[in-house]
Amino acid sequence: HFDCAAYYNNEKFVGMAINEKIKEGVIKREEIFITDKLWNNKHNPEEVVDTLKDSLKLLGLDYIDLYLIHWPMSTTETPVARDSQNRFIESIYSYLDTWKAMERCVQLGLTKSIGISNFNMKQVKDILGIATIIPVVNQVENHPYLTQNKLKEFCETNGILLTAYGPLGSPYRPYKRTKSTKGILLDDPMVKKLAAKYKKTNAQILIRFQIQRGVLVIPKSSHPVRQKENFNVWDFEISTEDMDSLESLNQNLRYVKIEPAQHMKDYPFNEEL
Repeated sequence: HFDCAAYYNNEKFVGMAINEKIKEGVIKREEIFITDKLWNNKHNPEEVVDTLKDSLKLLGLDYIDLYLIHWPMSTTETPVARDSQNRFIESIYSYLDTWKAMERCVQLGLTKSIGISNFNMKQVKDILGIATIIPVVNQVENHPYLTQNKLKEFCETNGILLTAYGPLGSPYRPYKRTKSTKGILLDDPMVKKLAAKYKKTNAQILIRFQIQRGVLVIPKSSHPVRQKENFNVWDFEISTEDMDSLESLNQNLRYVKIEPAQHMKDYPFNEEL
């Protein structure tokens, strides 16, 4: 699985690597799953199809497997334009209109499926109210400090899978420790205790936690050894008691808040968790 986005600026490089390995016969296109995302400045329904086509050109592919609306907020044309108060500048487009254009991407064969990211429960309900094609996933920050069980249950009830980004507590982010946190999730005493009990790494415990909750998980690592370790989570099972212990760590703590967008009408994190 390759998790791409226009905002990550990784489409060209991922595409080069994929096409090289396809040409070498190492992989086949149908053996890999590619996700891409529509950034906030491209919510204009008239631009969505062309934006995906531009991403496909960078990837060197005819289609992707999953296309997501990266955030519900819509910004002006410049990707991260700011006002005099250093806030993102809001545009006029509704994510509901954007969703109808996302459906067009499926109809044109540019993507096999579509979904959303960072949408709260109300926003998911809004999408369900107008959708011809139901989102297959809602990709959100999720870990034991932010379990989002209400959102998870609602999405699952409506046939939408939850995908967890930041499942390790986003240790690479500069704001991983704040006054409101218990510390760094990977260093949490409970996580360490269970890692020792199951003879696994702290990261493997956190990944397995999500798998047993029925949540798709996309841990981030640029380290080859850790990447291999992250896959090695299928030979053990966390007990019900220990799963409950991890669930009890929840403190509704977000590491990814996007403060410059908090004033926007579609900012998703003002809703109670």
